Amino acid sequence: MKYILIITMLISVLFHPIASADSSKHVEFLNTKPANEKLPFSEAVRVGDTVYLSGQIGIDPKTGKLAKGGFKAEARQTLTNIKATLTKYGYGTENVVKCLVMLTDINDFSAFNDIYTDFFKPPYPARSAFATSELALGSLVEVECIAVAP
Repeated sequence: MKYILIITMLISVLFHPIASADSSKHVEFLNTKPANEKLPFSEAVRVGDTVYLSGQIGIDPKTGKLAKGGFKAEARQTLTNIKATLTKYGYGTENVVKCLVMLTDINDFSAFNDIYTDFFKPPYPARSAFATSELALGSLVEVECIAVAP
């Protein structure tokens, strides 16, 4: 968990100058109501043509709970949720330039790749992946993305 916090702080420090260096770049905090009313983060933040998605887990929007069926079901739902969020804000998976993948078991990496290639096609986005001891709500996988409009 401490590694996630360190990475999150590092990312915010690295990207802070992007948002503030050019005052002509409008920062837009994108949120779906009421889904994010109680959560202390934005679903996505758009700066110019770039959108930064918060990490997503495999919550089934119909039930509000993690997708049933284990890792593969959660991974598929996570990427489905990312695709839906991108679409909602005028982007597609083809616009994604970077993904960060967090797994609670690094042995799921190969299974994740199989599902990932159903959503992303060559040339693939840059990507990092690591294992962590636990994720929000007991999720087995979390993914965050950065997309840029063409």
